[in-house]
Amino acid sequence: MADEVYHCIPHDETAERLGTHIEKGLSSKEVEKRVKEHGYNELTEKPRPGFLKMLLDQFNNFLIIILIIAALVSLLLGEYVDAIAIMTIVVINAVVGVIQESKAEQALAALKKMAAPNAQVIRDGHQQTIASRELVPGDIVLIEAGNYVPADMRLVEGFNLKIEEASLTGESVPVEKVAAVVLDKEIPLGDRKNSAFMSTLVTYGRGKGIVTGTGMHTQMGLIADMLQSYEEEATPLQNKLDQLAKVLGIGCLAICGIIFVWGLIRDTHMGVIFRDGFLAYLAAEKVDIVNLFMTAVSLAIAAVPEGLPAVVTICLALGMQRMIRRHALIRKLPAVETLGCATVICSDKTGTLTQNEMTVVQGWAGGKRFKVSGEGYSPVGQFSINDQPFDPIKDLGASLLLHGAVLCNDARLEEGEAEKGEKAWRMIGDPTEGAMVVAAAKGGLWRGKLEASIPRVSEIPFDSDRKRMATLHKPKERDFLKLGGGVDSPAVVAFVKGAPDMVLDLCEHIVEDGKVVPIDEKKKQTVLEVNRDLARHALRVLGVAFRPMDAVPETCNSDVVEQKLTFVGLMGMIDPPRQEVKDAIKIAQGAGLKSVMVTGDYKDTAEAVAKEIGLLTARGKVFTGAELDAMSQEALTEVIEDVEVCCRVSPQHKSKIVEAFKAKGHVVAMTGDGVNDAPALKRANI
Repeated sequence: MADEVYHCIPHDETAERLGTHIEKGLSSKEVEKRVKEHGYNELTEKPRPGFLKMLLDQFNNFLIIILIIAALVSLLLGEYVDAIAIMTIVVINAVVGVIQESKAEQALAALKKMAAPNAQVIRDGHQQTIASRELVPGDIVLIEAGNYVPADMRLVEGFNLKIEEASLTGESVPVEKVAAVVLDKEIPLGDRKNSAFMSTLVTYGRGKGIVTGTGMHTQMGLIADMLQSYEEEATPLQNKLDQLAKVLGIGCLAICGIIFVWGLIRDTHMGVIFRDGFLAYLAAEKVDIVNLFMTAVSLAIAAVPEGLPAVVTICLALGMQRMIRRHALIRKLPAVETLGCATVICSDKTGTLTQNEMTVVQGWAGGKRFKVSGEGYSPVGQFSINDQPFDPIKDLGASLLLHGAVLCNDARLEEGEAEKGEKAWRMIGDPTEGAMVVAAAKGGLWRGKLEASIPRVSEIPFDSDRKRMATLHKPKERDFLKLGGGVDSPAVVAFVKGAPDMVLDLCEHIVEDGKVVPIDEKKKQTVLEVNRDLARHALRVLGVAFRPMDAVPETCNSDVVEQKLTFVGLMGMIDPPRQEVKDAIKIAQGAGLKSVMVTGDYKDTAEAVAKEIGLLTARGKVFTGAELDAMSQEALTEVIEDVEVCCRVSPQHKSKIVEAFKAKGHVVAMTGDGVNDAPALKRANI
């Protein structure tokens, strides 16, 4: 299991405990020693059962045992056709079962594909590139934007470092990392800002870390181990068939026994037993006894439903074909029937209920609050105020907001391969910045054209202390901004984007009603109230400001550039729900299915999305991962019927939730698309 103590001690103490040097790294001899001790940095698979065991397991079924006995008796009675037919059904059933179980488990293969192939390390005082599988605890690893983190690490340095952890935690935006902080031991995985985890993606900045866990001793390894520890459970249909087989078996034996005994009483002279003894009775009535026994056995064979397995398989196959026509891929036949028995659907949020594509949905500029339609990264949408069309380019405040959003930005929107006749778009860079680029494109401002006419000449990167970034641009056309308010068009313009309160504190002016006017405390409070209202709707909000300048300063730093700013506006974005989700939840509720959201995202965001899609009701309870940790499995089971949203949860929490519903007698379906969903997906009935 991954070590969970390094995030709550300083990084220099981490280096001391792991016997490494932050600047020089490990020596080659020490690496060889640790490879022997810890093994390679890769996910390992538990041995699979052999072919013979899998084959024998297919006969560990009461109905199959009855069929085999029936076939043997038919053979003894000379009913060769019946015997062959029954054994053919048994063999086909066994072959199908072996084929299904021998298929490689795809979940572990998917985890392995996420592993970084190479890593930059410091060993013997030199930086070098090695295969990630050769990493050992104590290695000093360098990471930068575009890299997958090769192992679990305690960060030592971080320069504007952001890591996307959606696949591990379910959080929809990259996490800002801060190496210097020391955290509480019980802090959730998604809040460990001083750590980086295997197979997560660095989206911004660079950093250095000490490897604290490799292979199966990482968070990914923990998930892989959970996946392999869960045994396949019988479906409700399989349980019912097994119960039917037991009832039929006992019933047949009882009826056969009664008929046999009644026949003996009626057709034989049982008084011989009392007069001459049991052996004399057998000798005298041998023919009649054998005939009665064969009659009873024949009746038993006739009562055995030897065609039942074939009928069930055919019915499930027909059901599977209907599901395929509805674009549902069925991996195992019994899952068709299980889906029909489901009473609870547990669903991840990010990428399942939502699109996993941050989207600007509201904005505020120049005193006007507007909405933006459209979904995902497709640059198709409309701006509106009170449901009336609004052209942001013709409004000074909105135009400046979009200019700043796309120019003070490092994300790029690219056109991908067309799907079903429609253009496909993909985002390169931070999802939050990407949402702003898309919003600008919806308003008619495309990054490529703007960069050509208003090129960037300098920049001050984002950092977690300032919570903002700044870029300087030299417009090729001096009249690109008609600012009004007595302000001339600038030779150089600086745009600043970041946390609204931090940006607002640097402003001396504000755009209002198409003019640049001095800002006062009342105007600041208006901006902050809009910011709070957007945040109450679980929107991630960023503020934009600008500064006209005569020239690029010789010393281009935050102290020089980020002053005397003019506040422009706010952009609010969220990972929006999928279009079809709201109707799907209504249909599920109408069919008597309970829907539950289980997500690693924050409580406010989870509640807002759950309310928007109609999942969270007035009586529904919302639990956090910390609250789940404080509850035993039995305590959770007692209250699970009222739970509708669980947030800030880990893979272990999701499995715990599934188990609680199953303990209440529910048939649980689980949906999700992240690695963090895999254990619960396997633990659920479907």
